[in-house]
Amino acid sequence: MSDLSGVGSELQQDFFALFGLPRRFGIEMERLEQAYLDRQAQVHPDRHAHRSDSEKRVAMQWATRVNEAYRTLRKPMARARYMLELAGKDVGAETNTVMAPEFLMEQMEWREAVEEARIGADLTELEQLHRRLSVHAREVNEELARQLDGEPGDLDGASDTVRRLMFIEKLQQDIDDAIDALED
Repeated sequence: MSDLSGVGSELQQDFFALFGLPRRFGIEMERLEQAYLDRQAQVHPDRHAHRSDSEKRVAMQWATRVNEAYRTLRKPMARARYMLELAGKDVGAETNTVMAPEFLMEQMEWREAVEEARIGADLTELEQLHRRLSVHAREVNEELARQLDGEPGDLDGASDTVRRLMFIEKLQQDIDDAIDALED
């Protein structure tokens, strides 16, 4: 990347191609990290400070793109949403709130358990709930990997699973907030 001319089309690469990774949900995090560091070293604006204004702008665009790609690919839910977007599938997170009744019941039970532990100032219970929910999130992520990486892929199922993960992540954040409030 010592020469920044003609990189406009490369800026349009999908995030996986940008880092030389296969377009899969199950990516090797070490490989992503190394590819990010390598790319970032190539495009960092400080490295191009001596160049023309237009080349500095291109370097800044590259750096921004590399950072955005890394932030997206390193988080499972963001990566899944991005993969669905690349496949032309709208997750419909804002408009499609239809969830299986079993899942909604499960969420209510989780929320009640969190609320009881919060009201009771039971830090041990909150930490246990967090651990159990983390295990559950890993299981749901494994399901998502099968849906996105399997042959054939199940984009509709993956969209539903992403919406489920959004609920789970929100619940995990609520537990973290409750734990933080008790520890202060």
